[in-house]
Amino acid sequence: MTKHRLISTPRAVCAVLGACAVLATGTTGVALADGHGVVNAPPVDAKAQSSKSAKTPLQIAAERLPKVSAAQVLDLASKQIGVRENAQGGGTKFHSWYMSTPRAKETLARDGGNTVYDYANAPWCAMFVSWVGEMAGIRPTMGWDAYTVAHAKWFKNNGHWGTIPTPGAVVYFDWAGGKSIDGIDHVGFVKKDNGDGTITTIEGNTGNGDVEQRVRPVSQVVGYGYPVYSN
Repeated sequence: MTKHRLISTPRAVCAVLGACAVLATGTTGVALADGHGVVNAPPVDAKAQSSKSAKTPLQIAAERLPKVSAAQVLDLASKQIGVRENAQGGGTKFHSWYMSTPRAKETLARDGGNTVYDYANAPWCAMFVSWVGEMAGIRPTMGWDAYTVAHAKWFKNNGHWGTIPTPGAVVYFDWAGGKSIDGIDHVGFVKKDNGDGTITTIEGNTGNGDVEQRVRPVSQVVGYGYPVYSN
């Protein structure tokens, strides 16, 4: 349930067929799915960006991806409800998948550690979100990471960060109620805005160490990342 990092110095968040954002400087770029070029754009508020005609890097990347709706992603996430970690706090298919990817080596180099097997029993809420994006075929606009803070910064640096709990948005929590990205503890998907100060979510590594549907107060939300979905 907690954020995962082995060292504290941020360097870079880079995704194969996804995005690369140098967090220390705030510069961003999204590598398109076929590797043709890099599109750069300054970080902008997602709500402000929506009022402009210019496309964000993630929107450009999405043009080369399957058309996937928020409802389809939530259906895929919901089908994972009940998947449970082992007694050591790991051992899920989300761990196994993440350790098999080149991304694991990238984040290991960034965060410190010995081998990708250091992720075998690591907190896995961000791995769950990343796995769903991979299985849905929209990893370049969902991002992939094992560290909640870095994943949130990736959304923000790519102009897809805001405060509106739309279905399918990636929601980031600080259990202390803080609003700083650096204080993020946990991540999941928004299923529904309940309109009463709470949201219904689908989360991995929660409750009893499994995937569950939860109801959370928005007072614990730091912000939302917005993957690119079809209508």
